[in-house]
Amino acid sequence: MSLETTATELPIQESLEQFLVVLSVSLSVATASRLVSWFQKIPYTLLLVIVGLGLAFVDVRLVNLSPELILEIFLPPLLFEAAWNMRWRDLKKNLVPVCLFAIIGVIISVLGVAFAVGKFTALPLSIALLLGASLSATDPVSVVALFRELGASKRLTVIMEGESLFNDGVAVVAFILLVGIPLGVGEFSIPTTIARFVAFVGIGVGIGGLIGFGISYLTQRFDLPLVEQSLTLVSAYGTYLMAEELGGSGVIGVVTVGLILGNFGSRIGMNPRTRLIVSEFWEFLAFFVNSIVFLLIGDQINFSSLGNNFDLILVAIASVVLTRIIVIFGLGSLSNWLSNDDLNWREQTVLWWGGLRGGVSIALALSVPVVLDGRQEIIDAVFGVVLFTLLFQGLTTQFFLEKLGLVGDRLERQQYSEALARRTALQRVLKYLSQLEESYKETEAGFTSGASEFFRYQQGLVKGQLQSVEEELEQLRRMNSQLLSIELEQVREKLLDIEADTYAEFIRAGNLSENLSPLLQSALDEGIERIMQDRQQADA
Repeated sequence: MSLETTATELPIQESLEQFLVVLSVSLSVATASRLVSWFQKIPYTLLLVIVGLGLAFVDVRLVNLSPELILEIFLPPLLFEAAWNMRWRDLKKNLVPVCLFAIIGVIISVLGVAFAVGKFTALPLSIALLLGASLSATDPVSVVALFRELGASKRLTVIMEGESLFNDGVAVVAFILLVGIPLGVGEFSIPTTIARFVAFVGIGVGIGGLIGFGISYLTQRFDLPLVEQSLTLVSAYGTYLMAEELGGSGVIGVVTVGLILGNFGSRIGMNPRTRLIVSEFWEFLAFFVNSIVFLLIGDQINFSSLGNNFDLILVAIASVVLTRIIVIFGLGSLSNWLSNDDLNWREQTVLWWGGLRGGVSIALALSVPVVLDGRQEIIDAVFGVVLFTLLFQGLTTQFFLEKLGLVGDRLERQQYSEALARRTALQRVLKYLSQLEESYKETEAGFTSGASEFFRYQQGLVKGQLQSVEEELEQLRRMNSQLLSIELEQVREKLLDIEADTYAEFIRAGNLSENLSPLLQSALDEGIERIMQDRQQADA
């Protein structure tokens, strides 16, 4: 083995060792958060930040966190997973508040933080604008996990996730537009800025749309789960890199391709088994990436540098919290007026307090050019705000949910879903016993009365269990009429699967040249809404 080869392999070995250490610590913390009862009260992502802070305090640095590591390696899978699981029909119902918070809200955040920092600190306005852009992207991972755990309304989750999906892209575009001003290579002009913004977003949406629809129609031609799973991974990273290379927003591109594949491609080109495989793969990948990112966020803290800029951090925290009030309550009221859909003050309060900052903000801060005066101040202020929002706001969000009465019927829904699963299993068992009995009668010449009695006995047992489950379901429905929506949603998904699978079967057989648009979706949605409205009126 040559000396050159050995010198090349050493950095690779060191990188692998660092990666294994980070992964081991992350998975250990995530596991402890599930096994230790006290830790279960804290979202595991926040627990990772706390552990990272402890490592930073004793000056144990696991790995150097670069902006490229977050933006190009970690961010695409996180965005794709969120977009893949975002149902378009849910997003469409809340599109007005999501767009207002994600677009107008980012502008208000950038200007609000920049005004406060420029007025109360020594930072020039151009640097303050960069700081505002870095802090305008929200990171709801911990809060959304808490929403689901406590059974908060689905609407809160959709708005929080939808806002984050789109405002990440808008924040990155705003940062790119503003970074040239302090460097003296660009001037701020409203018409020019709007034109560049439209170009960034347009290219991102265009690339995401082309790749998303292209893969959707491609997967109709075959049924290979591992290949289809790999195509979604390639689409996430490929869309990001292509959009960035062509001068667009990679973040917007990934969100677009994720929404298309999750809502369209998975319906027309994947059978239910493949969709389940792909969804489980992305769930694992998101857990894996989040475990690393949140640990490294805490581990990168430089306490001495934060202390030197403590005044700036306080101003940044206050401005972020106050501008968030303006964004949520101001634009929330505008949304209620435009959409005639009441986003009440309790929901707005949780959305305000749950506006955490995370990995995207840190990546933008770290990507400030080294030659720029004020770079360290931006980094310190962003780390300070991220720590405050993750640890203080993140750990107290449950208190707000409980005090405002927004903790939902999670236990009842879980019990109802389990009963539905039992009913389906028992119905299949009963069907199998009937088929088996018929098979014995047709093939066994000596089918005795004893054998017949055995089948009747088994069927009687199953029918008794099935009746008990039906009674449990009816009792739960009487207690909470909204539980019926779970059952209706399952029926809806099954009918849509049958329709999509039929079209795909015709295409693969060569009997259909192109996919037909879903016929049942809108009718089923209207039917479910009508049934639920009638049920609510009957209960009233």
